[in-house]
Amino acid sequence: MAVNARRESPAAQRNRAPIAQVLVEELPESGLVLEIASGTGEHAVHFAREFRDLQWQPSDPDPQARASIAAYVEDAALPNLRAPITLDASAGQWPIAEAAALLCVNMVHISPWEATGGMFAGAARLLDVAAPLVLYGPYIEADVETAPSNLAFDESLKMRDPRWGLRDLADVDALAAANGFERTQRVAMPANNLMLVYRKV
Repeated sequence: MAVNARRESPAAQRNRAPIAQVLVEELPESGLVLEIASGTGEHAVHFAREFRDLQWQPSDPDPQARASIAAYVEDAALPNLRAPITLDASAGQWPIAEAAALLCVNMVHISPWEATGGMFAGAARLLDVAAPLVLYGPYIEADVETAPSNLAFDESLKMRDPRWGLRDLADVDALAAANGFERTQRVAMPANNLMLVYRKV
């Protein structure tokens, strides 16, 4: 794989360690973690190194992203890090039958709402009872003042695509409940982001 296929995300490099600190408390001890919308692949490599007893399965619908992920996977040569698969979260069928946990970083606000709905529906098909679906990103909360930077980010996203934008946490919770999940954790993260953990009930 050509080295120049690799992309870099400064945000991924900044947030991977704080995310891993939360994942230590939430991921199972073993099994396969499906990462939805893996992007550059930097997270997948970092988390596979941090959680050696877990199999890490990156995925992305974008071929350029998958090329970047594949380049990182090849370079890292980790036994528990798999090659990326093509997965559109909004699709009714996924190319994977089961997982012990799902992780999705920074997709919910940079995709149509249907992608989030598809992600919860897919998680309901794949996960066993009490297994976690972990989300990271910025959200709007009714009882928490939204940071000006997040409001500006929300506007910029909607200008790029009116189907995008920061989601109201109450709407995400309702969607989760409709698919058989309940939120068990909310962790405030750097740069006005949140880690949200939903578990299948």
